[in-house]
Amino acid sequence: MSIVPAATRALRLLRFLAAQQGPVSAAAIARDLGLPRSSVYQLLEAMADEGFVTRLPEERRWGLGVAAFEIGSAYLRHDPLERLAGPLLTVLAEQTGATAHLGVLHGADTLYLLKEQPRYAPTLVTGVGVRLPAHLTASGRAILAQLPRAQVRALYPARTGFVDRTGRGPASPTQLRELLDVERRRGWSSEDQQVTEGFASVAAAAFDHTARPVAAIGLTVPGERPVTPAALASRVRDSAAELTRRLNGRAPG
Repeated sequence: MSIVPAATRALRLLRFLAAQQGPVSAAAIARDLGLPRSSVYQLLEAMADEGFVTRLPEERRWGLGVAAFEIGSAYLRHDPLERLAGPLLTVLAEQTGATAHLGVLHGADTLYLLKEQPRYAPTLVTGVGVRLPAHLTASGRAILAQLPRAQVRALYPARTGFVDRTGRGPASPTQLRELLDVERRRGWSSEDQQVTEGFASVAAAAFDHTARPVAAIGLTVPGERPVTPAALASRVRDSAAELTRRLNGRAPG
């Protein structure tokens, strides 16, 4: 086994373990990855020596080790989303004259991680660290539209979960489901004065390597500005696609 194929197999094995609900047997790893069982055992022993996997002898199974957790924690400390998305937001704000922002889903809220404003832009409520109801924000719905329906139902099981800010926007699970269906098909989301009177937004989701939505890039403009959501939608979709590429992700099939 040469060095490069061995490294590739080790990384595939780590990704496989990370996607499981719990520890698995070496036989299952070999079967699902299409690798010889002898090679899998060699990889597991070497990775266990470095702490990336751990063996559960009573169960005859293998799971992720502490070193894998340390790597994941280090990744989060490096603020990868913000660092990768920041330059994209700067370009978006400069080229469109709109306020660009990066949002993630935090429970049933949109949490804003970054914001880039053009000069003389009006102050918005979508500041860094601000949380807003995800079903009202374009960024939140861009992510919700790409989630499994069961997950959305778990976040919004009844009407009581729907916060109202301006008297606009979905107010029930049925209304939200119908709106998300439309936005999923067209590939971007929009809101008009559902968050703040006089402002409208568009957003599109970025995806990780499993094709799950991890963030959304959005643009917000004053309602009186002579621009249609569709005119800005192509810009946010292109930027979200570039963020997906930078994350080594892929859009849903």
